[in-house]
Amino acid sequence: MNASTGTLAAETLVSSSHVPAELLDSIEVGIAVIDRNFNVQVWNKFLENHSAKKANAIIGTSLFSHFPEIEEKWLRTKIDPVFNLKSPVFIIWEQRPYLLKFDCNRPVTCAAEFMYQNVTMFPIVDKSGRVERFCMLVYDVTEQALGKLGMEHLNEELKTASRVDGLTGLFNRRYWQERFDEMHKLCVRREKPSTALMLDIDHFKRVNDTYGHQAGDKVIKMLAALIKRCVRETDLAGRYGGEEFAIILNDSTVDDAKAVAERIRQFAQRLVVEHEGESINFTVSLGLAQFSPDFKEPMAWLECADQALYQAKENGRNQYCIYT
Repeated sequence: MNASTGTLAAETLVSSSHVPAELLDSIEVGIAVIDRNFNVQVWNKFLENHSAKKANAIIGTSLFSHFPEIEEKWLRTKIDPVFNLKSPVFIIWEQRPYLLKFDCNRPVTCAAEFMYQNVTMFPIVDKSGRVERFCMLVYDVTEQALGKLGMEHLNEELKTASRVDGLTGLFNRRYWQERFDEMHKLCVRREKPSTALMLDIDHFKRVNDTYGHQAGDKVIKMLAALIKRCVRETDLAGRYGGEEFAIILNDSTVDDAKAVAERIRQFAQRLVVEHEGESINFTVSLGLAQFSPDFKEPMAWLECADQALYQAKENGRNQYCIYT
């Protein structure tokens, strides 16, 4: 039974003068009738089964005394249109996962800790036209909710996968470039110092030729983990290609960046990568370029850092150089 069919059936039944209890209990929807003081008058079998509260124990008592998870002030405000405007009120699980906290009694494979609910509350108008009671319909929408949440989670994973380099966990080149272009625009507007840093692994081909490509991948992965430890969340670090990495140190002068570059260089020099019984040592070279208003295009800035990296290689590797 869908929500609209269930609502129509329940409205018809509850509004009738004499409704067999068996009929209310046969509907796979929670049905409760509640008065202005929030005392329960009807509590069907669906609600009995899921709340573990028998009708004879809850009828005539306040709904709030049995379900402390309900925020009384919120619900009284929410229900106001039912009494004053004779208008139905809806609560959907995306806004509030549940009104009454019921355990999820689905198969053991169900990932939910509770029943997700959609709730409809509509006025019961008496013969004089007054509304002294309302009917509350509780729908179990756990399956639909989990399906939607699962799809959202999958979409989030796909989004992450499109941004992150699979080997290193740093941003991939495409996404890094997008973010770098944005940071360049910010630097142009704000005129605050930021520094680009390019680095790569010295003699990386020798590592691959000596120990194999799996060992080379492990070296790249370990260096990426080291870089993550040395930069801040506000910085932009990515794998630019192969064994080359690019970092933008946000709001950092070249003097600030020198300390970061030296830290990365020293940590890399001390790092030992173990692979199939072999111990692999490596070093890195780095090039730094502080942002200048002369860099009208993002790549002009990055090319300066790349030139400084080339200079570090020419000077003997295992060092950093600054673009001047």
